[in-house]
Amino acid sequence: MSAREAVQRIREAADETAQQYAGEAERPLGAFVGLLSTYVAAVGAIAGLARFTDRAIPTPTPWDVALCAGATHRLSRLVTKDAVTSPLRAPFTRYEGTSGPSELTEEVRGSGARKAMGEALTCPFCVGLWISTGLAAGLVFAPSATRLSAGTLTALALSDLLHFARDRAQRAAEE
Repeated sequence: MSAREAVQRIREAADETAQQYAGEAERPLGAFVGLLSTYVAAVGAIAGLARFTDRAIPTPTPWDVALCAGATHRLSRLVTKDAVTSPLRAPFTRYEGTSGPSELTEEVRGSGARKAMGEALTCPFCVGLWISTGLAAGLVFAPSATRLSAGTLTALALSDLLHFARDRAQRAAEE
């Protein structure tokens, strides 16, 4: 079997698997493979650069984990739900309305790579993976700046919680 025939068989098997998986729904599995490949390549590039520059891979402290968790949470909500970042999502989504304080509801549009990007950009869990990986890379290459940025975002997340608590307390007092 030639290489061309092998590639054709793999492509046909992948198409059949995607069709069986999706059924009647439009699920851009090929585009998701592209996103996953990009993520793996980015992680590989970060690891390669760390090795090439003889960077020590730090063991994160509990404080680093807490800061990065808060920062990942807040930045992932900012990227995927906030009105101010809607221009980033606009090529891949359609505005539907608001879903909560300072958050939007958007419908993913398009097909293939456009749909896959829309799904990724509207999913805080999906974006969170990329953000936490970026923060981990930051702890290797620029730990002080990363901790400052993560601390700022974590403070914003805690501020959001205080806003919600104040709003809830105010509504309870009015009732």
